[in-house]
Amino acid sequence: MTQNIEDVISTKLAIAIANPIFPELDSQLRAGRHISIDLLDQHAFLMDYQAELEQFYRRYNVELIRAPEGFFYLRPKATTLIARSVMSEMEMLVGKVLCYLYLSPERLAQQGIFSFDDVYEELLNLADETKLLKTINPRSTGSDLDKAKLLEKVSGALRRLARIGMITRVGDQNLKKFVISESVFRFGADVRSGDDPREAQLRLIRDGEGTTPQELKKQAVVFDQENADDDQLDETEQESDKE
Repeated sequence: MTQNIEDVISTKLAIAIANPIFPELDSQLRAGRHISIDLLDQHAFLMDYQAELEQFYRRYNVELIRAPEGFFYLRPKATTLIARSVMSEMEMLVGKVLCYLYLSPERLAQQGIFSFDDVYEELLNLADETKLLKTINPRSTGSDLDKAKLLEKVSGALRRLARIGMITRVGDQNLKKFVISESVFRFGADVRSGDDPREAQLRLIRDGEGTTPQELKKQAVVFDQENADDDQLDETEQESDKE
């Protein structure tokens, strides 16, 4: 028996899927990318077809979320059909530091541009260095080797966050300069209360509340588990950073 195509898929959803923007955008979302207003065409597309695409992704047991700040991302349910992984403790912590910097007066003073060193210095300023080193090496003695490993972990976290749309590099790549997207509020759901957002974020970083196992699970980010190039990309970027 022939079934009317409109009983299976709406006309507007069919138009959305047929749009040349959709394949790449779909791949980005499934890989954990957060789509902010900075990506004008992709963001406008999601705004136009939000309701239809919410229905589309629901079939995969995944929610298409539009955050209060306006950016889009996919949030998997427990029964998701799209592969996912949870962010590491360091990635979550660096994300929260980025959110803190986004809320800071320095963002306006620096025209929104920060550097790797800004993030690393702010992390050491806000969090207990001894505890940070223990996350890298439980037997850490605070040696130069331990600090070098911490530096490497922070660098790796920033590379991962860049790949999912939290920061965008600008200028000479060797200078490690970037702008922070409003999508870092993915790490700031706790600061949308009536409290001062910057003070609330500072408390989360200092108390370590944002990187507990419960929070890591709750704020899981979808990644493309089949992307075998990730580790190789990290190694390539590390070599580039050393040059």
